[in-house]
Amino acid sequence: MGVKISDVVVNIRQGRLRGVVEDGIASFKGIPYAAAPFAEKRFEPPQPAVPWDGVRDALGYGPTVIKPPYFPPFDELLPEPAIEGEECLNLNIWTPDPAASGLPVMVWIHGGAFSNGSGAVPTYDGSRFARDGIVLVTINYRLGVDGFLFLGDGVSNLGLLDQVAALEWVRDNIASFGGDPGTVTIFGESAGGMSVTTLLSMPRAKALFKRVIAQSGAGHHALTPATATRVGGYLADKLGVAADRKAIAKVSIEKITEAQVALSTEAFTVPDPVKWGEVAANLMPFEPVIDGELLPALPIAGIAAGAGSHVDLLVGTNLEEQRLFMVPNGAIGYISSTIVDMAAAAYRLPADAVEIYRSSRPDAKPGDLLAAISTDWFFRIPAIRLAEAHAKGAGSTHMYEFAWRSPLFDGKLGACHALEIGFAFDTLDASGTEKLTGPNPPQTLADAMHKAWVAFAKTGNPGWDGYDTESRTVMRFDERSSVVVNPASEERELWEGIR
Repeated sequence: MGVKISDVVVNIRQGRLRGVVEDGIASFKGIPYAAAPFAEKRFEPPQPAVPWDGVRDALGYGPTVIKPPYFPPFDELLPEPAIEGEECLNLNIWTPDPAASGLPVMVWIHGGAFSNGSGAVPTYDGSRFARDGIVLVTINYRLGVDGFLFLGDGVSNLGLLDQVAALEWVRDNIASFGGDPGTVTIFGESAGGMSVTTLLSMPRAKALFKRVIAQSGAGHHALTPATATRVGGYLADKLGVAADRKAIAKVSIEKITEAQVALSTEAFTVPDPVKWGEVAANLMPFEPVIDGELLPALPIAGIAAGAGSHVDLLVGTNLEEQRLFMVPNGAIGYISSTIVDMAAAAYRLPADAVEIYRSSRPDAKPGDLLAAISTDWFFRIPAIRLAEAHAKGAGSTHMYEFAWRSPLFDGKLGACHALEIGFAFDTLDASGTEKLTGPNPPQTLADAMHKAWVAFAKTGNPGWDGYDTESRTVMRFDERSSVVVNPASEERELWEGIR
């Protein structure tokens, strides 16, 4: 028997919307949650979406936001669509039954270093979540200069405001798709993980979700106003205009994108802290800014002070995150012991830190050690700090670690950044997912991980004991998944008081 296809129409606040039903799963794609952010609306907070007359088709993905392609070879490893059009602040929905009520909702916020990504990536297809009783939403939000330009003029964090606008849209409309606006889980990976943690800390987003899943991104990455203002000035200099929002808005999209790429390249290749401040370590010139209003403090500081304490949290990282950024481009082979020692010193680690990392990796080459240390600085330790801070509150706190190693690049890619996404979505068969997993990844691992994500969205409990500073219980996802207690504790202890 073939796939059964029909259409379905729902009523939302903007008008009537036509979706498609395939094998019992209804999908609605390219729905604008805010007005097109161009012309007089460019570099301004999101405005309400324009209503329509009649029935609007929501049968295919909508336009993507302004973004450059990934640098090679990541453009091959992380394929993503680029769809032209101005109504780019849109979202996509999969539901088992638009006529239902009270279904749990999950909203996916994609990663991409706050400069790339799209809710239309095939790996993010929400059909399997809908199959399991979830209303799944993916969103676009403004990136790079359009999303995170800061000039100290009272306008900031437009990308975060887009995310809030999308969540407000979900609150107001998701019941039309069978969802419960009071049972929303926001989840994301990399910059998406940083985003959901940032939202957890923001007063503006307080009532918009009940649960959070932060994958490979936590609460340590945001710029101070001073650094963000300097970055805005560097952009204006490259464009040859005043550091003024209206002046920058008059420059062509192509020139702004070129200048953004040039700044990102410079920050990555010559990460001078005198020039770049914290960007020299974060390597993201355009990211959330601690503006004192929308984002009152560094997210981890806000959470440690009690923000989001009532929300359920699932947070984790991949075992070898940094290998994605060091293996495909060959950089891992050019790392010397001197570079490792310099990096450890720059991270302010104690003198014996490199030897402690080497003791659990007796066959490691210098590049392997740098990858492990950088993974901890950028991903694992911030995730642990998030869990530690949140565990003091009323909401549940759970941790995971993704340890399955990709066979690609002769096995050197390992349990790298972004590898877990297809397993969490149960979309190992989606186009592009194999770029990281290689052929025939273990479906049993996807079954286990996806089941945990669904259970957490429904109940706040993914299926193992919660995390606290005494037990430090972590679920390790691998071909044979199991609970581990206080993993890599000696390495974790190196970072106390540092990260």
